[in-house]
Amino acid sequence: MAHVASLWRHPIKSHGRENIKQVTLTKGQTMPWDRHWAVIHEDSKWQSDDPRWIMCRNFMIGVATPGLAGIWAKLDEATGTITLTHDRIGSHTFRPDDPDDLAGFVHWVMPLCPPDKRQPQQIVAAPSRGMTDTSFRSVSIMNMSTHRAFEQRLGRKLELERWRGNNWNEGPTPWEEFEWTGQTVRIGEAELEIQEPIRRCMATAANPRTGLRDTDTLGLLKEAWDHQHFGVYATVTKTGRIAANDTVEVL
Repeated sequence: MAHVASLWRHPIKSHGRENIKQVTLTKGQTMPWDRHWAVIHEDSKWQSDDPRWIMCRNFMIGVATPGLAGIWAKLDEATGTITLTHDRIGSHTFRPDDPDDLAGFVHWVMPLCPPDKRQPQQIVAAPSRGMTDTSFRSVSIMNMSTHRAFEQRLGRKLELERWRGNNWNEGPTPWEEFEWTGQTVRIGEAELEIQEPIRRCMATAANPRTGLRDTDTLGLLKEAWDHQHFGVYATVTKTGRIAANDTVEVL
């Protein structure tokens, strides 16, 4: 029987990931606290007087700043405090919603941002949704056997954190998740409708420990499977709790 292998959230878009034990998904919403915040740069079209979803190029992201891939996160939901950790620059604890904490965050993250590239300016949030890469409120679903198929073709182990997924499932056959498009999947108490495969970008090439690009993930996907997709986007159609080891079932 297919089951949940692990759950992940990314409190600040492109700035760290966190393994969690359980989560309650809400119909029509993104995963709670996933991409809750994002970091804008000097060329962003973000409007503070009209905060809403905008495309990922308006934020500091791993495609343009691969060093960010090396960040890990730990969120205290009760206080809105987050601790970011990177092997090279250490840890920093702050509250993204507190303007007084912005300068400390920028000072901490700057060593990861090449001086000839866009620079972090402000931390922002959109009401009632996370800054996913999709304009619709999505949750990403990954397949452990697909990841192992990729590793086998690559010829070595690969960190699953590169794919930045929310829900990792064990049990389906490699690439089976693509066949679920348009179908409803029950995971724990929640139900989700699979929308589309996730087209991948260069962010997956960066090592989640060092932040260095060390694997041609896109090239291997194209060479071996003639596409550049990994994982699928889903929308929550029924509110419910999901926890590690919960059953996964296509309805």
